[in-house]
Amino acid sequence: MIILTAILLLFLAIPLGLYLSVKARDELRDGRRWFVLLLILSIASGLGFGIAGEYEISFASSFIAITSFISYIKSFDRKRIKAK
Repeated sequence: MIILTAILLLFLAIPLGLYLSVKARDELRDGRRWFVLLLILSIASGLGFGIAGEYEISFASSFIAITSFISYIKSFDRKRIKAK
């Protein structure tokens, strides 16, 4: 039951990433390298903590990875990027 709840909460990362890409349009282009760094670090920590048995931290890292991945993908969408 707890795993199902955690998986459902992970799906909330998708609309949150979309929401952040709308609200922070001026930061999308400049933050691409930080999205990649955050994505790599959160995947690595999620895997590391998952192997260590710290599943709460692993799910939190997965949530951050999904959110940053959505924001990174949307940073290439010309309609979402605010012109300078």
